[in-house]
Amino acid sequence: MLNFDEQRFLRIQAGAVALRQRLETVIAGCLDAGAENIFFLGTGGAAILMQPAAQLLQRRSRFPAFIDMPAELVITGSAHLTHRSIVVMPSLSGTTKESVALLEKLKAIGATVLTLVGNEDTPLGQGGDHVFVNAAADDTSSESFYLQSLFIALAILHHRGEIANHDDIVAGLDRMPELLLEVKRAYEPKAEAFAKVLAGSDYHIITGAGNVWPEAFYYGMCILEEMQWIRTRPVHASDFFHGTLELVEKDVSVILFKGEDELRPLAERVASFVPQYTDRLTVLDTAAFALPGLSAEVRALVSPVVLATVLERISAHLEVMRNHPLTTRRYYKRVAY
Repeated sequence: MLNFDEQRFLRIQAGAVALRQRLETVIAGCLDAGAENIFFLGTGGAAILMQPAAQLLQRRSRFPAFIDMPAELVITGSAHLTHRSIVVMPSLSGTTKESVALLEKLKAIGATVLTLVGNEDTPLGQGGDHVFVNAAADDTSSESFYLQSLFIALAILHHRGEIANHDDIVAGLDRMPELLLEVKRAYEPKAEAFAKVLAGSDYHIITGAGNVWPEAFYYGMCILEEMQWIRTRPVHASDFFHGTLELVEKDVSVILFKGEDELRPLAERVASFVPQYTDRLTVLDTAAFALPGLSAEVRALVSPVVLATVLERISAHLEVMRNHPLTTRRYYKRVAY
C-alpha cells in the first residue's frame, strides 16, 4: 500500500481497543457515583468524530448526552454542565487551545473529565481526571477516536441495561484493527481512481446521513479543506433537499457516503436525485466492504470507522497526485488567530 506502515496502523488501533475495559470501568464508576449526564466536548475535527457516539446515546438511552463547542461554553456555560456531569474531551495533540481553556472552567465546576489524547505530556494529558492515551497521528486518529467514543457510549448503555447484546458487540469491535487493515488492502487498487475524482475539481458537495454524516463533514472540512485546500460544501443528506440541491448542475461533483444504519434511505434519496442533473456523482458505500464475522448491527455501528479507514487510503494517493502533502498548512498553527 502506498506510503503505509501496516504494523504501525495495527499497533495504534489495537491501542484504542485496549482502552475499552478501563473506559468501561471509569464510566461505571461515574454512573454509580451519581453522574446525571455526559458532554462530548471536543474542538474541530476531534469534536466531529464524537458525534456518532453522542447520537447513539441520544437515540438509544434515557441518559442525557450533549455535544457542544468548548469555545462557546467557555463564554456561556451550560445549565446542564454541573459537578454531576461526565465530560469527554478528545484532542490528539492534547494542546487544543479552546479545550485547554475550558478545562479550567470544568475543574471549577467539578465535572468529571475524561481526556482522550495522543500525548500524555500535554495540558489535556495532565489535566483530565481520567486520561486515556493512544499515540496516534493524523492519519490514524479518526479510527482511534471513533472506537474510544463508541466504547464510552456502549458502556453507558450496558451499565443502564439499555442494550441487550453488549458483549457480542464489543467482541466484534475488539476485532476491528485486523478487519480495518483488510479493508485497506482490499480497497487499495481503487483508491487512486477515487483520488482522481477529488483532484479533478476544486469544489465538491459532500454528503451523508446517519452516523456517517459526521465523516462527510470531517473529511470535507479537515482533510479536503485544511489539508488539500479544496473547497467543499458538506451538507447532511436530509438538508441536501432544503437548499443545496439548487447547486447541482452539469459538471458539479457530488460525493456521497453511504453507511448501513437505519438512515441509509436518506442517502439513497440523494443517489436517486443527483444523476438526473450531473454525471459527477461518486459514492463510497460501506456495504461494499467485507467485514467477516460482524453482525449487521455491528456493521452499522462501525460504518464511520470503515469510511475513515478507506478515506485514509484515498488521501494517501491524493496528496501524491496533487503534490500537496497532507501536512502542508498556510495558517493552521502557523500564524496568530
